Amino acid sequence: MSDISIRTTGRAGRITLTRAKALNALSYDMCLKIEAALLDWRRDPAVALVIIDAEGDRAFCAGGDIAEMYATGTKGDFTYGQTFWRDEYRLNALIADYPKPVISLMQGFTMGGGVGIGCHAAHRIVCETSQIAMPECGIGLVPDVGGSLLLARAPGQLGAYLGLTAARMGPADAIFAGFANLYIPQDRWPDLLTALEHHPDLSVLHSAAEDPPQGEMQSLLPQINTHFAAVKLTEVGRSLESSNTDFATDTLKKLARNAPLSMACALDMLDRLKRGTPTIHTALDLEYRFTYRAMQKGDFLEGIRAAIIDKDRKPVWKHPFDAVPDADIVQMLAPLQDAQIDFHEETTA
Repeated sequence: MSDISIRTTGRAGRITLTRAKALNALSYDMCLKIEAALLDWRRDPAVALVIIDAEGDRAFCAGGDIAEMYATGTKGDFTYGQTFWRDEYRLNALIADYPKPVISLMQGFTMGGGVGIGCHAAHRIVCETSQIAMPECGIGLVPDVGGSLLLARAPGQLGAYLGLTAARMGPADAIFAGFANLYIPQDRWPDLLTALEHHPDLSVLHSAAEDPPQGEMQSLLPQINTHFAAVKLTEVGRSLESSNTDFATDTLKKLARNAPLSMACALDMLDRLKRGTPTIHTALDLEYRFTYRAMQKGDFLEGIRAAIIDKDRKPVWKHPFDAVPDADIVQMLAPLQDAQIDFHEETTA
């Protein structure tokens, strides 16, 4: 069975992820097929809008399919992963810049690569089961697929908290943080899709939207702002250690699981992306600097070994939490000399 269904129905271009048993994990081939469809449809007057959804109740897309990256990377071949990330990021920018309305419907888990195809759409719909997260620091990466830009734009220091802890956002939290913008109960989705396919009037989305069940991030924001105001990982750690609260204790436990180099670089990236007027291209270029080097110079292969291959959950990171040299951060985020993302030129409908 195919991992993805791409077709046109009525006035809508339809992209449905069909790897439900694998939590709709995004493979390289799926990325290329989505990209090809979007490029075809952006010039097709018969297609008025694009809908991206997924089969199954457990996940819209729980991340990228990273098994092949590990298999090739452990043999010293870093080109497969570097190519995957380059082309995936090009797709993320295409969705963000798309000249026609893109609608994503994100039930269950939306993580990592799923954020890249779901959370840059113009109309991002969550439901009662939605759980959105950026867990990359736990496997030796940084928040990527353009997620760093979403984190940088989140209220206060919420982005740093979400990126470093991999905390999961329910529907209200996802809307508050800027990863989604509409809450529509899932039982309304079939009728909504039928309406959009035959009468591409986006007002039906807002007519169907409701207030989501209450989240927790807004109430936690004062504590998050206090402890995550620093750009340096060690300062974040010291702030949390000095606080005798359940929030600080729980947050320190979450940080202790993740790769210190990744967290330190993520903080640096978010600080850069909070300045000026960065675009999705700015963020993806910065992310690619890290992921391009992640296998050879970072903790990615060890993170995957501990989480996915051996499943011992005992990664041996390159750095201790309180001793990530500034020079190593600079090295991971330095401009790439011979590797660039070949973004598509923006095209109006």
